[in-house]
Parts: sequence; structure tokens; C-alpha cells
Amino acid sequence: MTTAAISEVVEKARLAREASARVAGLTRGEKDRLLLLMAEALERNRATILEANERDVQQARERNLSAAPIDRLMLNQKRVAEMADGLRQVARLTDPVGEIIAGWRLPNGLEITKVRIPLGVIGIIYESRPNVTVDAAGLCLKSGNACILRGGSDAIHSNVALVKILNDAAIPAGLPAGAIGIIETTDREAAAQLMRMDEYVDVLIPRGGRELIQRVKRESTVPVIETGEGLCHVYLDASAEASKAEAIVVNAKCQRPGVCNAAETLLVHRDCAARLLPGIGRKLSELGVELRACERSIRHLEGATPATEEDWATEYLALILSVKTVDSLEEAIAHINRYSTRNSDAIVTEDLASARRFTREVESSAVYVNASTRFTDGGQFGLGAEIGISNQKLHARGPMGLSELTSYKYVIYGDGQVRE
Repeated sequence: MTTAAISEVVEKARLAREASARVAGLTRGEKDRLLLLMAEALERNRATILEANERDVQQARERNLSAAPIDRLMLNQKRVAEMADGLRQVARLTDPVGEIIAGWRLPNGLEITKVRIPLGVIGIIYESRPNVTVDAAGLCLKSGNACILRGGSDAIHSNVALVKILNDAAIPAGLPAGAIGIIETTDREAAAQLMRMDEYVDVLIPRGGRELIQRVKRESTVPVIETGEGLCHVYLDASAEASKAEAIVVNAKCQRPGVCNAAETLLVHRDCAARLLPGIGRKLSELGVELRACERSIRHLEGATPATEEDWATEYLALILSVKTVDSLEEAIAHINRYSTRNSDAIVTEDLASARRFTREVESSAVYVNASTRFTDGGQFGLGAEIGISNQKLHARGPMGLSELTSYKYVIYGDGQVRE
């Protein structure tokens, strides 16, 4: 990595640390006003955003990227409007900073409260999705944090344009300079430098594929919240109703196949395979889905090819679906807990006992009964925009909204008490 790249990362981290204390001190009214100004600026500068994004999309096409990553990269007028609306939604949410989580009084008269506070400086390393730039900036601001953004080189023009527009709108209105920083170098080792900035950065949140997430977990000296990967399942129980099953499977796979909460594997109970798979298979094939099926499933699926062991462990992020027939609910749960990345998994069933067991024993952060996995999203959950979907069990799970971007401290009031 060049000296200039190292200097940029260190300087952005230092500025974020300096800004973090002032961001933490902003009132809810001040933060909400800044968010609304940022939303207006996105809409006002839509043409600039789309022009920068077109440069990224054109370069992606020249590199022969597939349809799914280009879809994640691409912005249009609707998506810019959605980013602006996301900032407005965040502005309407309750400010978590200063919330009293719990409080109690000890026999000695000490009054103890547990109070939410910002994490401080949040570094976010992500791939290809410019909307993450705006979502992250808005959520970090509302939760009282400074942020350093390191997006993928595929979206560099979009990301730089977006951050400039946000800062140009908010800094003159009171946002501390450095509170929303972006690493502009495309040197891949810049991310490694950010991972070592524990002097300035309090937590790192990686968003992207397995390789990125594992690298950050392996190399970072900054604490990491793991997000992003999604090998999701839909299981059709013996009692699954046909039209409901088809609608859920089609939506979970096809509505937006290149995202982490899209289904990658369909599990079907042996007692309903012959009843459900032919119709679902025809519908998926009509929509361009390639089916890779086990020996028992393939006989019910016209045009399917044999699945391999690798298919059960693959997050396709494309119009490909692996299909497996299982003998029991127990086998379905065991398969999911072995191969799932613990993002989102669903059961389609009319049996309440099966539904309860599935939700109890499947280890994922979001478990659905008779609904598509595509709902695992901060906006869909009513949390506003999200910083990511956490698959781990420490600190935060599932869609990460404002509360997940805070820590807490104990505040103790006394009247001269001393410990004996």
C-alpha cells in the first residue's frame, strides 16, 4: 500500500475520532434536522448521483460482471428516492442515546441507571451497494456515532459522490467535519489499514460476501460485528398448502436474488414432494431459475440437474436454487443448522406443532412461519434503514437498527456513600 493511501486512512480515522465526541453531544432535534437536510440534498442532486453511478455500472459491464452484482450496484431514480426516504424514516425514529435501559436503588441509597451511549467511531467495510453509504451515514448520525466508510472499488464514484453531497448539506448546518468519512483510495490494502485502527475505531462492521467477512474477522484488531452472508432456506412441511408454498418460494428466490435474505435451498417433506414440486418447479423455470435437485426431488422437476454436496453450502446470489427432499421435520432442521449462515430461514406449514418446533430449534437470527425470507430488513421490520443483518450471537442479531449501534454505561448517584 502506498504512503498516500496509509496517510488517508489514518487521517480519516483521526478526524472521525475527533468528531465522535461532538456527534455524541448533538440533540435529537439537531440530528433530525441534519438527516432531513441530507435527504433533500440527495433528491436535489439526483442527476449528479446517477451520473457517477453510471460510470461505476459501465466499468462493471466492461469487466463482465454478472447480473446480480450489477443489480446491487445500480442506482436509478426510484432507488435514490428510497435512500432519501430512508433518511427521513431514521429521523422519525426515537433517539436511542440517553435512553435509560434499567434503573434501581440499592439498600445503601445508591441510585444506579443503565444508560444507552454511542459506540463512538464505526468503520464499515462493504461491497458494491451504494445505498449502504447513505443508510450507514444516517444510522450512525442518529445513534450519535461518527463513521468511516470503505466501500468496494466497483462503486467508488457513486460512494464518493454520495458522501460529498451528504457532507455539503450537513456540515454547514452543524455536522462536525469528519463525522461522515469515506476512504477514497481503491487500494485494496486500505481496508487492512482500517482494520488496524483500534486507536481510533471502536468497531468494524463488514458487509459483503464470505471472503470479505472472513478476512475482516481474521485480520482485524478492531472488534467486529459480523454481517451479510445469507444461505437461506425455505422448508415445505408435509401439511404445506400449495398456493401459499408456491408464492413464498417464488418470492424468496426471485423477488431479488442477489441479496443476502434470498432463498438458496428449498427443502421439501417427502409426503408433499409429489404434490408441490411439479407446480413450483414449473413456475420457477418460467422465471429463469436453474434447479439443482437431489435424486428424490429431480423426478418431480422437469429440467432440473443433479445437485452436489457443494450446492447445499453455496450462496448463489443468482437465479439458482438447490432442492432436497427430506424424510422429516427433524431432518430439515438438522440440514438448516448444518448449512445455514443463520441469517433467515422459513417453514411453510399448517401444523402449529411443526411451526413451534421449527422456530425453537432453527438457530438463525430470523425464523419465519408462512412468510418469505425477503422480509429480513430493517425497513420491513419497522426499524428504519439498517446497518446490516448480524448472524452472530454477541451484541446484535438480525437487522441492526439504531439500538444495535449503541453500548451503555452505568450512572450512579449517591449522597456521600463509601464502601466499607
